[in-house]
Amino acid sequence: MKAKIKTLSNEAFPFVCEAYKHLHAHPELSFEEVETAKFIQAKLAEMNIPFRANIGGTGVLGVLKGRNPEKKIIALRADMDALPVDEETDLSYKSTCRHRMHACGHDAHVASLLGTAKILSALKNEWEGTVLLVFQPGEEKHPGGARLMLEDGVFAEYKPELIIGQHASVDYPVGTVAFRGGTIMASADEIYLNIHGKGGHAALPHLFNDTVLCAAQILVSLQQIKSRLNNPFSPMVLSFGRFIADSACNVIPNTVQLSGTLRTMNEQWRAEAKEHIRRIATETAKAYGCSCDVQPQDGYPTVDNDPQLTEQLAAYAAEFLGSDRVRTLEVRMTGEDFGFFTQQYPASFYRFGIRGASNLHCGGLHTSTFVVDLEAFRTSAGTMAWLAWKSLL
Repeated sequence: MKAKIKTLSNEAFPFVCEAYKHLHAHPELSFEEVETAKFIQAKLAEMNIPFRANIGGTGVLGVLKGRNPEKKIIALRADMDALPVDEETDLSYKSTCRHRMHACGHDAHVASLLGTAKILSALKNEWEGTVLLVFQPGEEKHPGGARLMLEDGVFAEYKPELIIGQHASVDYPVGTVAFRGGTIMASADEIYLNIHGKGGHAALPHLFNDTVLCAAQILVSLQQIKSRLNNPFSPMVLSFGRFIADSACNVIPNTVQLSGTLRTMNEQWRAEAKEHIRRIATETAKAYGCSCDVQPQDGYPTVDNDPQLTEQLAAYAAEFLGSDRVRTLEVRMTGEDFGFFTQQYPASFYRFGIRGASNLHCGGLHTSTFVVDLEAFRTSAGTMAWLAWKSLL
């Protein structure tokens, strides 16, 4: 079977590249992936793969059945949204849309999963079970397309025993993959603080409440959560990227706004940290004669790879690619809504290398110069097809 999948992977390479180039040239933002979903549906129809559409918005679920389809059901996931970025590459298939770009590789994920579907479909008389092809919207935007698809019953009819996802990575060369069991990515919550007081002339601070100074003190005080309240062996990030005191240089405003992100690698501490944020922010505001509205917006949970499943997949990948092409995945403080799937099903999220001779100096994820080396598609679709086939045994 390995030889067959490798042969089919080579045959599918032009198909995957063509799909990728089309998707890259026509990016759509989170929850706006209407044409992307239509493209996916058309490709599934060409392969005679039944599907459901409009799940959790624009999500698509392909249902690929082999022999004895009830024997085992597994799911494979690809996200499909782009980012509000102006592309700055010289690719012939660069984005045709202003302020929209596939700067995170989701187009590569979709193209690869379509390639996987093509390979498995050609072999459907040689394997048993059902493969669910999950094309998910809105990974880049709250509340996350994974959450919405689950709430909309994406697996209501077919319940998978496990789910596998993959993500492009410039950290690894083409033809390689990386796995790690356990918690591999952080939870990601947004924190919004509104500090209120009685503003006025900056030359008369004794007559008013200095909301700007109060906000600055809150910003500093909140960092004590990480340095003094958090277990130092538990990774955590609390960063604020927005500080709005919209007024003149000699006017203290009535309201100051702070917006930030909270990242943790522990779900219990995640909840505790949000309570500490609320307590410290409100009490600090009182000390300055101000008030503070704390509005945490629950984002994505941690991504928790099932240890046993992930170890098995890494071993399968070594069989297919060679052990020298399987790496140990680094833990990241970035977030991924694949975490919603890992909360409900045995799951594994791995990365495949996209760094090659053509993009050695490309930008990282979420940059305007992010580029995928097309050679990555020689193995991305086939590797997932192999992992799926082995998981169905």
